Amino acid sequence: MATTRSTASVRGALPAELTSFVGRRHELSETRRLLASSRILTLTGAGGVGKTRLALRMAAEVRRTFPDGVWFVELAALHDPQLVPHTVANTLELRQVSADPASDLAAYLEPRRLLVVLDNCEHLTDACAVLVSKLLAAAPDLRILATSRHVLGVEGEQILAVPPLSTPAAQVTAGDAAHYESVRLFLDRAAAVAPDFEVADGNRDAVVELCRRLDGIPLAIELAAVWLRTLSPVQILDRLEDRFRLLTSGRSAVPARHQALDAAVGWSYELCSPAEQLLWERLSVFSGGFDLEAAEEVCSGEGLPTADVLNLVASLVNKSIVIRIQATSHTTAWYQMLETIRQYGEERLAAGAMRDLRVSHRNHYRSLAEGFAAEGFGQHQADWYIRLRREQGNFRAALEFALEDPGEAAAVFDIAAPLWNFWFAGFLREGYRYLTRAIDVAREPTPARAHGLWAAAYLALIAGDLGRTGTMLAEASDLAERFDDDLLRARIAELRGHSVLYHGDLPAAIALLEDARARFRALDEPVGEFDTLVLLAAATFFLQDPRDGEFSQQALALTEQYGALSSKAYALWCVGIASWRAGEYRRAVDNLRECVRLFQPLNDLTGIGFGVQALSWCAASTSPDERAARLLGASHAVWRISGAKIDETSPYSQVEKGSQEAVAAAIGAAAFERAFADGASYSLDEAMSLAMGDDAGAEPPTSALSGRGGAEAPGGLTRREREVAELLAEGLSNKEIAARLVISQRTVETHVEHVLGKLGISSRAQVASWVAEHLSR
Repeated sequence: MATTRSTASVRGALPAELTSFVGRRHELSETRRLLASSRILTLTGAGGVGKTRLALRMAAEVRRTFPDGVWFVELAALHDPQLVPHTVANTLELRQVSADPASDLAAYLEPRRLLVVLDNCEHLTDACAVLVSKLLAAAPDLRILATSRHVLGVEGEQILAVPPLSTPAAQVTAGDAAHYESVRLFLDRAAAVAPDFEVADGNRDAVVELCRRLDGIPLAIELAAVWLRTLSPVQILDRLEDRFRLLTSGRSAVPARHQALDAAVGWSYELCSPAEQLLWERLSVFSGGFDLEAAEEVCSGEGLPTADVLNLVASLVNKSIVIRIQATSHTTAWYQMLETIRQYGEERLAAGAMRDLRVSHRNHYRSLAEGFAAEGFGQHQADWYIRLRREQGNFRAALEFALEDPGEAAAVFDIAAPLWNFWFAGFLREGYRYLTRAIDVAREPTPARAHGLWAAAYLALIAGDLGRTGTMLAEASDLAERFDDDLLRARIAELRGHSVLYHGDLPAAIALLEDARARFRALDEPVGEFDTLVLLAAATFFLQDPRDGEFSQQALALTEQYGALSSKAYALWCVGIASWRAGEYRRAVDNLRECVRLFQPLNDLTGIGFGVQALSWCAASTSPDERAARLLGASHAVWRISGAKIDETSPYSQVEKGSQEAVAAAIGAAAFERAFADGASYSLDEAMSLAMGDDAGAEPPTSALSGRGGAEAPGGLTRREREVAELLAEGLSNKEIAARLVISQRTVETHVEHVLGKLGISSRAQVASWVAEHLSR
């Protein structure tokens, strides 16, 4: 990257930075923290990701901390491992060394307090590890900051994986684009070669896509920006298919590995063993990442035994070819390859090998879809949804591969149809598109096509494409009779009831749904029965039929019987709206907020839309003020983000219209329009924060929410403030409270201030005594 070596032997001199340093606030903070708590820190990452620049910037910022200097040792051009101690000694101005320079260095450094930056250690790992271990043992006040594509393996070594620069996840405005580090870097480097260049509507999409396709890799972005002397961003983007040739010419003045993106990635490739290279090539079939199970199943065979895959993956992780994402309570370990690295491996696959890999890849994800269909309504339901979201790139790749060949397109039904609930949770248009593309191509009447038609019709209904829903459902019904498929008959009956419900014929919908429920019960299909119970609860709610509470409780009981956490969120929505209709406002709000909380980690945008909308109805009826108007607008924002059109269907829109009219009558039409428009412009996080009462001080009055027989809260605290007080009493920090309640730390700080102020106390410690006296049960 753009640095140059100092020419004078200045104590602790660092390379001059010829270009500005962009972004990396979080990484700088983490580097400082880890360097303060450990004596050896290694910055790892792929070539060109910015390890050297990060190390240089940190060295510059902490140099005052080290009275004996900060020393930068460049190892990229060094190939003889025996010369590592000599090179370090020379850099530290220890010119006269013996045949054992490592010992001389150790003696020299023993009384000194300094930082040594070892840059580009990957090809000299063993030699660097031996030297570092010896020096750290001898010099207690020595700190070492290393950069390497894989870890050194030194005792006490701390690791910080340097990620690419942040990139836009979707289309953004010209102004917002510059908020991302990769775009800012591109603009900064562009200014050096084309001073008049700026992001505008005409080139914004090309600049954003350019930064995304280059994975936010600083080296790649800098190399691309140079071409603005002669090409527009659109032209550069058009030539990215041959990205290596375009971006690697004309850089002879820098080290060889920086002359081209190809050299940067190729260097890592050459450092791998033949088995590692083979796995790297085969891993290129994955899109967005993979888990160990997928790697073993898809990549093993023909010279790569399944038993070897784990160790080879671990080796590639150590060499920063593969990035390991930490496992969570809901996931196993996840691995990723930067797109540049993935493409490099793909290009080195033998002729014909990629098609065989893609077939294996497709079959793996077909099996995964079948597993979700079999286990998706159970105690691991949340795990499944999170796993599917993580695997979305791979499902896309498998589906696209199937659609490339009309003879293979029917495989889409086997993959996409079982995922209908996943598509519903926030990827409606995507799932719908895959299914309809397959329906148009794979026209042979088969059981798989029949279920694909049903799934597509279901998504069409939710997406608001009501015209095609009927056409596809009619064909699915014919095929259900042809193949005597009772499950498909039950699903069709449910979907017809669902469709009639959305058209507003509630009595007819209830009759169809009760028939569907009976069919599902006869087949022992709990997920189908649950879905019909939710729809029955909604239909009876809109009809003001008192059975809504009964259906709601039955749906809730079914989710608790099977441990289906995601489905429980929908059951709580049913309980919430039934409680609201019955005038039990506190119970309604509590259940609806719990509903949204359960949907959040799953990122079920459709479910969040249901929850936020129902909470807006509650607010409109209990506190018809400007906040309620904003929440009604925020509900529309969530539906817009989710892509579902449920809020526009007849029964939902009628309740929505009544809620809006009630608030407008209370605060005036002009005030309502302003507040509603404000809420409608909210982001998803802002909308959820408003709905969950995390906008501090905005909790509806207790008297309005307490329902029948409610009493005023002790100390005048809102429900959320009572929750915060109880967690303070447990000794939790603000950060821990934020994590427990799934709100921001800043919101917690505001709530804490309110709690202390309302209770008239000055310390967090006093809160525990107050809670014990007033809130203990």
